[in-house]
Amino acid sequence: MINHIVVVGSGVMGKGIAYVGALVGYSVTMVDINEVALKNAKTDIDMMLEKGISYGKIANEDVENVQQNLNYEHDLTKAAGSADLIIEAVPENTLIKKQVFEMIEKYAPYHCYFATNTSTMSPTEIASFANRPEKTIAMHFFNPVHKMPLVEIVRGLETSEETVRIIKEVAEKMGKETVVINEFPGFITSRISALVGNEAFYMLQEGLGTPEEIDKAVKLGLNYPMGPFELADLVGLDTRLNNLKYLHEKLGEKYRPAPLLEQYVHAGRLGRKSGKGVYDYT
Repeated sequence: MINHIVVVGSGVMGKGIAYVGALVGYSVTMVDINEVALKNAKTDIDMMLEKGISYGKIANEDVENVQQNLNYEHDLTKAAGSADLIIEAVPENTLIKKQVFEMIEKYAPYHCYFATNTSTMSPTEIASFANRPEKTIAMHFFNPVHKMPLVEIVRGLETSEETVRIIKEVAEKMGKETVVINEFPGFITSRISALVGNEAFYMLQEGLGTPEEIDKAVKLGLNYPMGPFELADLVGLDTRLNNLKYLHEKLGEKYRPAPLLEQYVHAGRLGRKSGKGVYDYT
């Protein structure tokens, strides 16, 4: 039974996962070695609660639940010791994920399940960084976590059916719809999203249209809720580029990143988080 969830990483995804977990009654500890980032995440969650109240999306008791259930910690070794489920939500970087999984393997109790919040990477490879592949799985949440209804649950090569069942129950308790799929690079959603977003950058560098025109055409013509550039700025152009590089390596030429996307990232234009991406948010 899952009672205590540890979320590793206090970035956009980590704080969103921690928020929805605490909201539905899980005891949640969000961990980040960067205490400034952890403090900023707490501020952002408090703002989410205020907005939820003002828009009538949550009740006063929901605010109390989150404040009571959600704890903040900078020491992963301390938090992992009482975890029933650890959800890793660090950047899409193999070395960083390896460091996290080696540490939680050392300090988490044996009954604890491990989940990686990845949009493209192999849960089988990530499971190899620890010693419990049968208890390791991918939970692909979407941004913003508290609004997006889907969690893509991805089995690794040795993931047990019990682990699938437990993780599906956790996601559904968080109010999410789920799809359970077998591992393949990019899963379902990231393969489609990466192709659309990358093609939009090729269109932009070819001078086909402005970002506004391309986004408007995709939204109104294809009934997408967001345009590809709006979405790229939201998730981060560096994240999109890393995903494309991984998919290009695994699946071939159709995922080769557009040169213009690489230019934007090299210029520090990472999207909303940096104040400027395809669009200017300053």
